[in-house]
Amino acid sequence: MQHGPMPTTEHPPIHVERAGLPDSDGVTPVLLIQGVGVAGCAWRPQLSDLGSQFPLAVFDNRGIGKSPGRPGTIAEMGDDVLKVLDRLEWPTAHLVGHSLGGVIAQQAALLAPERVRSLSLLCSFANGAVVLRPSLPSLWLNLRTLIGTKEMRRRAFFEMVSDPKVACEDPAMALLEGVFGRALHQTPPGTLAQVWALARADFRSALRQVEIPTLALGASSDRVAPVSESRVLADLLSGRFMELQGGHACPVQQAAEVNRILLQFLSDPEGFVRLG
Repeated sequence: MQHGPMPTTEHPPIHVERAGLPDSDGVTPVLLIQGVGVAGCAWRPQLSDLGSQFPLAVFDNRGIGKSPGRPGTIAEMGDDVLKVLDRLEWPTAHLVGHSLGGVIAQQAALLAPERVRSLSLLCSFANGAVVLRPSLPSLWLNLRTLIGTKEMRRRAFFEMVSDPKVACEDPAMALLEGVFGRALHQTPPGTLAQVWALARADFRSALRQVEIPTLALGASSDRVAPVSESRVLADLLSGRFMELQGGHACPVQQAAEVNRILLQFLSDPEGFVRLG
């Protein structure tokens, strides 16, 4: 388990950006947490819709984007979330995490449940080792993101995260690149360290003790986080499971539907879960 005492090592502050409504005593803010190799800017498709009703903040995980240092353990990443909440002076927040970001949100909830108003876990896992047990086709796709020309690697990465119904053509690839803030064939230096940290995280036992309203949202054609993993999370956390059409990049490619669901859940987490 990775929810024990935190290391005492001091790190430089990580990069945080605010968006949405100004802070208000009557509205719980939302902190959005990104996944492997992706900076906080990739939440752009959510900022306008969610920001119309909530104060928001995004940040770059350590060693990614504008945040200095190297990725640590999931326990350290979860502690970073709490440090970000301290910097923002948010006693509590809704945590929204995609993929690895969902695992980091779980860790933060295990460390300080009193600070987490709700959990929105998008295309995520309770057991991170799933990322190292892909099917043969997805294993080949993962390999293709590392070998060949830039264009070959770019197309392979797109195919790995995209809705298979979206044609692998330049406009669709450019859309993801614009949101991610980098070319799809480029792998940030901290990516592999994040993957290994994710693969060692297993919260399947610990999560049954957590009593926080939870939405586990999976994508039907996700090649990275199978939709069955979202069902597991919903079961462990007594939360609400929902499935939408799309792939791992659904927060970008199906942004309108993702935002609609998130707004409904964040507006009334307990009521939304009960309806499930």
